[in-house]
Amino acid sequence: MKAKDFDKKFEEDQEDIVTDLELSSARRVNQEQKRINVDFPAWVVESLDREAARIGVTRQSIIKVWLVERLQAESANKPLSGAPQAAHISER
Repeated sequence: MKAKDFDKKFEEDQEDIVTDLELSSARRVNQEQKRINVDFPAWVVESLDREAARIGVTRQSIIKVWLVERLQAESANKPLSGAPQAAHISER
C-alpha cells in the first residue's frame, strides 16, 4: 500500500489500519534500552527502596521516573541557544 493510500484510509477512518501494519518490525523511536551500572551508597539504596515500597513500584522504576523528571526539568531550564545560564550554573 502506498503512503498516500494509507494516510487517506487513516484520515477517513474507513476501517482498522492496524491490519495494514507490519508490527513484528515496529520499534519505538528513541526508546531503545541500554543497560548501565550505577553504584550508590547503601543509604541511597535503602532510601530508594523505602520510597519505592511506599508508592508501590520497583526500585528500578522509581530511579527511571526520577531521572526522566530531572532531565526534563533541566531541559526546560536551558535557553534555546543551548548556552548555559550563568545564574543556573552558579547555584550548583
